[in-house]
Amino acid sequence: MASLKDLLAQRAALDEQISQTKDRERAEAIAKVKSLMDDYGLTAADLSTRAPKAAKTSKVAAKYRNQATGETWSGRGLQPKWLKAAISSGASLTDFHV
Repeated sequence: MASLKDLLAQRAALDEQISQTKDRERAEAIAKVKSLMDDYGLTAADLSTRAPKAAKTSKVAAKYRNQATGETWSGRGLQPKWLKAAISSGASLTDFHV
């Protein structure tokens, strides 16, 4: 069974080997990318172009409005708290229709 000192020395050697391998492979990748850029006449600016963003979706018009506060609800999703409270107090959903 290996001692703690031996295991730590092995880990240090492995860490050094990992670091060297990472540096070597990174340098190879950079050289490969530079070669491809030269072959196709690309620049760093060509790499930074972004894909166009998807068109924004428009908001849905409000179907219900609280006249007292101006809060609105489109009728989609869960009912807002202000509308639930008003309905539980006896108001009708049609009372808030825009």
